[in-house]
Amino acid sequence: MERTERDIEEDDSLENDIVERLAAEAGPVAGTEAAAPPSALTAFLTLFPSIFLPMFLAVIDQTIVAAALPSIAASVGNVHQISWVVVAYLLTATVAAPVYGRLGDLLGRRRLMLIALCVVLAGSLLCAIADTLPVLVLGRIVQGLGGGGLMTLTQALVGEVVAPRDRPRYQGFLAAVAVSASTFGPVAGGYLTEHLGWRSIFYLNIPLTLVALALALRLPNRLDSRREFRFDVKGMFLFATAVIAALLALNTLQTPTAETLPLVGALMAGAVVAAWLLFHEERRASVPLFPLDLLRAPSIWRSDALAFCHGAVLVGLVTVMPIYLRVVLGASASEIGLLMLPMTAGVGIGSILTGQAAGRSGRTAIYPSIGLIGATATLLILALYAHALDRAQMAVLLGVNSLFMGTVMGIVQVTVQVAAGPGMLGAASGSVQFSRSVGAAFGTALAMAVLFLTLAVGDPAAAAAFTDSVAQAHTAAATALAGPVMDTIQVAFRNAFLAITAFSVAALALAWTLPLRRL
Repeated sequence: MERTERDIEEDDSLENDIVERLAAEAGPVAGTEAAAPPSALTAFLTLFPSIFLPMFLAVIDQTIVAAALPSIAASVGNVHQISWVVVAYLLTATVAAPVYGRLGDLLGRRRLMLIALCVVLAGSLLCAIADTLPVLVLGRIVQGLGGGGLMTLTQALVGEVVAPRDRPRYQGFLAAVAVSASTFGPVAGGYLTEHLGWRSIFYLNIPLTLVALALALRLPNRLDSRREFRFDVKGMFLFATAVIAALLALNTLQTPTAETLPLVGALMAGAVVAAWLLFHEERRASVPLFPLDLLRAPSIWRSDALAFCHGAVLVGLVTVMPIYLRVVLGASASEIGLLMLPMTAGVGIGSILTGQAAGRSGRTAIYPSIGLIGATATLLILALYAHALDRAQMAVLLGVNSLFMGTVMGIVQVTVQVAAGPGMLGAASGSVQFSRSVGAAFGTALAMAVLFLTLAVGDPAAAAAFTDSVAQAHTAAATALAGPVMDTIQVAFRNAFLAITAFSVAALALAWTLPLRRL
């Protein structure tokens, strides 16, 4: 349904009222009135070296353990629970993101960045010396508590230090760092595990974190000492309960059985109840963790929803595609890394080009509005015609898709930061990171559930052959799959790719309805 000019004017009026009220309540950010604006080059040299490494650490810690999981399981045991090495980080990083955002508004983002890096350092050391799975999971929990803060604080620091017109360029650079780290992680993890052992992936974090701490000391220290420190502890508890219950349910749903379905239902019910209690708590709280007035702004809630869908598409594809390349095309681990490189390069290039174009033109929403058309079209080609593509054609298609996907990351952050205003930068940045993380978890869980459910329903023999093929150290098992078994596997991947495409369609609709379309 087309939106009339009156509808758009009403949305803009509502958003302006909300932003003005929030700015009045938050007060000015200390130091912003008197300080002379630095040159673009000075601002870049001061800020970007201090924030790109924390962003890189936060993202790569999510994926670098993937290739090391078999070695970790052989070392510490508990093979059936080894997925918690990945899930523990995702859970705590998702919970920590908005908490750091709010604390950064109250205590100063430079101080919080230093604290988050120290937490990551402690978690990395604990993971490196762990001899049992519970200790390793505890170390990953500590890592996540720091990593979630790094992602939120880097985004908020851009909004605090950089002028609105220049923010798209910085967000494009950060998006390139984040996606490169996400795809580079499994390749680096596999290489380090093979040559130096799985503990080396955590020991590597220690010198990198120390360098990040030294660079973070160069960040500007802006703090409004007139603000009273208050924090929504009850809201944080309810929020953590809702997120943990929902993500645990999605993780369990990847392998649904008659025994696990009641547990999934109970966890989802708990998540719904906790979310309902959180909504009512945030309406009463004097300093809410999630200011509902902020989320009422059309540009903000639509941007958060867009971040959710974008995370679902990108991380879902990065998770499913290596399995497809392994099982269907018989690619080795090194070949998978090479075939996935166009995804890394494409998203990075798309993000940088979008940031530069938005910085010059002042336009924002038009880039994802057009880019997601191309992303959705390439995902449909992937879903319907993947069986007809060879390795080179697949790599080209992934590169084109990721180039279009790069138009989203960064524009979402800039839109939210501009709409929120300087007083709520941390909370706004935290909401985007939270939305993207939850979307990534939900999209990945749904795609994997569709994949395995299609295999189980279609042909149990195909499901068994699929599992054996993934577990093989050589490619012979994959290339030997043929006939009805391969047909069933192809259908399963088609359905998984279609599930990912559905998120891209939703993102496209959200991009075209963003009210804030230029700076």
